Amino acid sequence: MNSMLIAIAENIPLIAGLVLANYVLAAVCAVREIGASRTSQGSIAWLLSLAFLPFPTAIIYLVFGWKYFDSYAQTRLQVRQSRLIRSEELAVIDRDTGAHWPVQRKASGMPFLAGNKVDLLIDGEATFRSIFEGIAAARDYILVQFYIIRDDRLGQELADRLIERAKVGVRVCVLYDDVGSGDLSNAYKRRLRAAGVEIFGFNHRHRFLRVFGPMRINYRNHRKNVVVDGRVAWTGGLNVGVEYLGEDPRFGHWRDTQLRVEGPAVSSFSLIFQEDWLWATGRQLLLDPPREVEEVGPVPALVMATGPADKIEACPIAFTDIIGQARQRLWVVSPYFVPDTDTRTALYAAALRGVDVRIMLPSRPDHMLVWLASNAHADAMVEHGVGVYRYLGGFLHQKVILMDDRIAGVGSVNFDNRSFAINFELTVWMPESGAVSAVEDMLANDFAKCHQVSREDVRGRPPLQRFISQAARLLSPVL
Repeated sequence: MNSMLIAIAENIPLIAGLVLANYVLAAVCAVREIGASRTSQGSIAWLLSLAFLPFPTAIIYLVFGWKYFDSYAQTRLQVRQSRLIRSEELAVIDRDTGAHWPVQRKASGMPFLAGNKVDLLIDGEATFRSIFEGIAAARDYILVQFYIIRDDRLGQELADRLIERAKVGVRVCVLYDDVGSGDLSNAYKRRLRAAGVEIFGFNHRHRFLRVFGPMRINYRNHRKNVVVDGRVAWTGGLNVGVEYLGEDPRFGHWRDTQLRVEGPAVSSFSLIFQEDWLWATGRQLLLDPPREVEEVGPVPALVMATGPADKIEACPIAFTDIIGQARQRLWVVSPYFVPDTDTRTALYAAALRGVDVRIMLPSRPDHMLVWLASNAHADAMVEHGVGVYRYLGGFLHQKVILMDDRIAGVGSVNFDNRSFAINFELTVWMPESGAVSAVEDMLANDFAKCHQVSREDVRGRPPLQRFISQAARLLSPVL
C-alpha cells in the first residue's frame, strides 16, 4: 500500500498533466460540437457528457462525434465542375424531370440525365455474373468500389478477372473501405498491385484516420459501385464475399438487389468515384470519357451521392421529401431500420393520410445491437398503423424505396441515421414508369414471402425483450 502511494506521489505531475490535457481536449470537442451542431438534442447530450464526464467522453467524441471530412468538399469541387460542363455540352441533362423533382436534384447537386437503360439484378449470382461480363468486355478502364471485399472464393475470382484486364492494358482502380474491408489480407492487395491494379483504402492518404484505427470506425464509405469504360455501371447492396452468394450457412439465401445502368448516367458514377479517389490518394484520376454518349433507354436517372461532407443533410432531405409526397403507396425495404425523429414523423403522417406504407425488414439479425434497436422502431411503426413485414425467404439486405407509381430508388442507403448522416452512400432515383413497374413487381414477389407483424405480435413480446430493444434504441444516432 505504501509503495503504491509513493508511486502515485512521484507521478503526480504526470497525472495532473494528463488530467489537464483531457479537460483541454473536452473543451476543444465542446467548441467543435457547438460550431458543427445539426441537432440540438444530440449536441446537448454531447455537451453535458463532456462537461460532467470528460473522461472518457472526449475520447468517445473523437470516434463518433468529430467529423474528419471537411476537405472532401474541396475535392468534390475540383472534380465536379468539368463533368457538369461536359453534361451540358452533350445535352443529356433532363431539365423537365429535374423540375418535377427539385428537392432530389438540389440536395444531391447533380442533374437528372436522360436516355438510360436500367436492369434490376436479383441476388448475388445474377449480379456478379453481370459484373464479371462487364469487366471482361472492358477496353479502357474499370473502377471498382466496395465497402467489403473479402479474400475468399468470390474475392479471388474478382481479383483474377481484374488482373486479366490489367495485363492487356486496361486501367484498373479499386477502392475499399478501411473498416468494412479491415480483414482484407495484404497478400490480396500485393497480388493486385503486382499485376498493375491500383488499389487503395478510402482513408489511405489521411493518416489520422488510417493509423489510429478507432478514429475512423464511425465514418465509412458504404458505396458498392463498378464502372466500365464510362458506359456501364452497377450499384446496390451487394459486397464481395461468398455470403452474398448465399453460401454462408448462418444466413442461407441472401436476398439483395443490384442495379445495372447503361447510358449517360454512368458519367455520374465515374464522377463520384473520381471524387472518392482524389480524397483517398490525393491524385486526380484523369480518365477519357466516351466521346459520344448514346441514349440507350427511356429512363431519366439521378445518381445521388451523400455523406458526412455534405453541406446540408442531403440524404434525409431527399428521402423525407419522397415520403411526404406519397399519396397511394410507399414501400421501403432495408436490412436496418433505425430512423430519426423527422423520418419517423413523416412515415406516421403518410400512414394517417391513407398511404399504403410498408416497411420490409429481415426476420433474422446479422448485427445484434442494430437488430434490437430496429425491432423497437418497427414495433412503434405497427402501433401507428404502418405495415411492417418480416422477410422469411432468407436474409434480407436490399435497399429499395418505391413511391406511388412515380419514382423508385435503389442503392446502398439503409433506413437508419448512419446511412442518412454518417456514411458515404449512393442512391439512383428513377422516375420512369417502366423502372417503377419493375421495382413494383420485384417487391410484390418479396412481400409474398413475408409475415406481416400485427399489433398482437407486438404486444405479446416478453417484457424483457421489449426492454432490451428499447435500451438499444437509445443508441439510434450512432447505429
